[in-house]
Amino acid sequence: MTTTAVRPTRVPPFARHAAEMVLAMLAGMLLFGPLWEPVLSPATLARPDVAALVTATDMAAGMALWMWHRRHGRAAIAGMAVAMYVPFLVLLPPWWAGALPGEAVLLGGHLLMLPAMAAAMLRRRAEYSTAVHPPAPHTLLRRCWPTLLALVVTLDNLIHPTVPPALAMLVLPVGYLVIGAARRTLRPRRELALQLGQLAAYLALAGAALAAGGGVATVLIGVGWLVHAAWDLWYHRRDRVVPRGYAEWCAVVDVVVGGTVLALAVTGT
Repeated sequence: MTTTAVRPTRVPPFARHAAEMVLAMLAGMLLFGPLWEPVLSPATLARPDVAALVTATDMAAGMALWMWHRRHGRAAIAGMAVAMYVPFLVLLPPWWAGALPGEAVLLGGHLLMLPAMAAAMLRRRAEYSTAVHPPAPHTLLRRCWPTLLALVVTLDNLIHPTVPPALAMLVLPVGYLVIGAARRTLRPRRELALQLGQLAAYLALAGAALAAGGGVATVLIGVGWLVHAAWDLWYHRRDRVVPRGYAEWCAVVDVVVGGTVLALAVTGT
């Protein structure tokens, strides 16, 4: 009597992609949801329109990160992000008009999201029907360690946002000057002049924030950190003055600090 070995059935790539993105969507809600609590008041978060858009943003962020890890293209990531928002955007106008209860907006948005995701996947069937192999964990860690380290360093800013002192902005240009001097990369002279010009600009910005005080100072501080993120990205692209890893790390830190500070300015907290 002979026996035939039963081979396990492989999950089709299309179905596996769909399941992974649903899990990434749920993970986004769990990971990013608590980050809104220090920024928005409970009453604001309880509004159906705010809750819907916050939920869509959390899910879109989780799915975008996973799709980037899976090496999907920008168009596919953007299409899936749109699929997170469209169901809510369709249901919110009737709620604003008083024709639909808030519970129906949230429940209906979540239910309509699944066919919206399916439509986005079917539109790019070839991409989702191919087995996409992400980089190995050690490769991903080697490539993204500055970003991961920056997120760890700024985790407290995300959970408990605070406004750093205006003079703390001077650390940003001084860091480039110190590292550039140590690496002897402040050449030619115009490079040194550019870094000194940045220091002068941040001295003026810090002085303006100290003189203004209050909400204006908060806005100036937030803008100062965000503007320096663009500076970091420019030098990351040029691979000059500072190591690329430092420029990447600094850009992420600047975005988190500047973004949370401006969020505090907008909410008045």
